Amino acid sequence: MELSLRRLRTLREVARRGGVNAAAASLHYSPSAVSQQLEALAAEVGAPVLERRGRGVRLTPVGRVLTEHADILLAAEQRACAAVEGARQTLTARLEVGVFAAAAASLLPAVMADLDAHQPGITLDSFEIDTDDAVTDLRHGQLDLALLLDYPDAPEPWSGDLAVVPLGLDRIHLAAPADSTYEAGVDLAELAHENWIISGPRTYYGRAVRSACRRAGFDPVVRHHVDGLATALAMVAAGLGVTLASDLGRVFAPPDGVRIVPFEQPLRRAIVVAHLPHADDRPTVRAVIDALTRAAAAQGLGPVDAA
Repeated sequence: MELSLRRLRTLREVARRGGVNAAAASLHYSPSAVSQQLEALAAEVGAPVLERRGRGVRLTPVGRVLTEHADILLAAEQRACAAVEGARQTLTARLEVGVFAAAAASLLPAVMADLDAHQPGITLDSFEIDTDDAVTDLRHGQLDLALLLDYPDAPEPWSGDLAVVPLGLDRIHLAAPADSTYEAGVDLAELAHENWIISGPRTYYGRAVRSACRRAGFDPVVRHHVDGLATALAMVAAGLGVTLASDLGRVFAPPDGVRIVPFEQPLRRAIVVAHLPHADDRPTVRAVIDALTRAAAAQGLGPVDAA
């Protein structure tokens, strides 16, 4: 009997999410693709892993046994990778890293240059991805590492099945049209009357901005729902409203038309790198985390204990 780790991950997600459709949405698969993987897993073990229950499904006894052992097997996979890397004379690996846009533009170039200089055998493939999706992809082994955001106004309860390494604090500022009268030391509450340009409430960033505004005593009037900061800042330059931009995100500001104004009460977000717990046994993963730490320090990110 041969067990596919990919199919075990799928079964584990069905168990966690309580059904095929929910697991499919989490994994970014179609329900039929999830069902096909579980049918193939059932063929591998010679017994069904799911059974119908009303309109839904539940694990069979065999499915429960496989789910109980899935974490052990997947952790063993990570330990095997670590052992192989440790036995090599040089560090060599191709790692997949999930990044958010500002990190891709501000941190990733320095990380790549650092690795080229000190660990040329490590290759990074990066994927721009939303925080919620990155966490799911980490859990299922589709990413080796992910750069994530943790906002004080919308704290992310990182699950115990992920290891998180803080890289630093990224300060957040007002981004207003160049002809605005806002000065350094502006209070967030002063922006209650403004038209806002931010992403929707289904994104982690969108939820965090709305939470910060509510804490300041108002619900933002969002006239333009925009996910990309570069687009939002271009719209600010055109006079369509205001948004927020972090130190890392300033890389997207157009050369003219936008004023970046610090708040009186600094807003900050933590930049962290996450991975599966056993992945830090891999020398290549540790090398990338070290390079990320150096890049964050070079960008002037503040220490996390300064929050």
